Amino acid sequence: MTQIDVTFLGTTASVPTPKRGHPAIHVRYQSENEHCFLWDCGEGTQRQIFSSGLNFMRLNNLFITHWHADHFGGLLGLMQTMSLERRTESLRVFGPEAEKFVPDLISIGYAVRGYKIIPVDVPYDGTDVTVLIDDPEYQIVSIPVKHGIPAVAYGFFEKDRVKIDKHKAKALGLPDKGPIFKKLKEKGYAVFKGKTVRLKDISFTERGKRVVYSGDTKICDNLIKLAENCDLLIHDCTYFEDMERKHSSLSDILKIYQHAKPKQIVLTHISRRYQSESELQEELEELKNPELISRIRIARDFMSIKL
Repeated sequence: MTQIDVTFLGTTASVPTPKRGHPAIHVRYQSENEHCFLWDCGEGTQRQIFSSGLNFMRLNNLFITHWHADHFGGLLGLMQTMSLERRTESLRVFGPEAEKFVPDLISIGYAVRGYKIIPVDVPYDGTDVTVLIDDPEYQIVSIPVKHGIPAVAYGFFEKDRVKIDKHKAKALGLPDKGPIFKKLKEKGYAVFKGKTVRLKDISFTERGKRVVYSGDTKICDNLIKLAENCDLLIHDCTYFEDMERKHSSLSDILKIYQHAKPKQIVLTHISRRYQSESELQEELEELKNPELISRIRIARDFMSIKL
């Protein structure tokens, strides 16, 4: 059994409010091992991390969607705090043009660092999905989106898992557990009490969980492609009414849902013009689409979702 924990550390757009901090999303993947990473790192992110009871020293990979200050303004302070805590393990910072911006950022001030910071450029043109991390259990991917400056969306894609059908295994006389199942998964077959048992005859494939984060973007085909049938889509909804800006609106979310069919959508990057969450909920009701409404949540700081 694996679990993904998504914690919203900041959910505002551009200007913070008393209730909403700048964009940052902490993702924790728990399987046999624990993997933690951060999507965006707005101003005040490390304070939000402390308030959430999360451990920032477990972060080895940070992912910046684009270089507007509200999405990276907390990066310098977080990296310096890691140094004060005597971090020695290297830290990778992914983002479009990361090799251009990260060295300039870490050159500010007289911070003492005992660890290596590695900028990793993320492609921001074209229509291809790029695999940034390929772990035995998951991939972290990116795709370019439309925001007026180089910008990308990110996805966490757990790899499909081969599962044993206990009823089929029992019908063939196999035990409830034991080393035979490891052999079956490694070789595709195993000999048990003189009989050859094939993995395909007693197994099924469980689709891996998928989480997609849009960053800041107008509605675009690339994002729809990345989000298709995902378990959780975290999407920019800066404005609930339609506006000619390089962001998405509530009507755009409806179009994305119609094409990509994500199981759950969380709206984030909410403009400070919206001070009342109840008013936003009323806007949702105006869609008059019960199926979509049942799948949508409005993000708030410190909200957590488990998959």
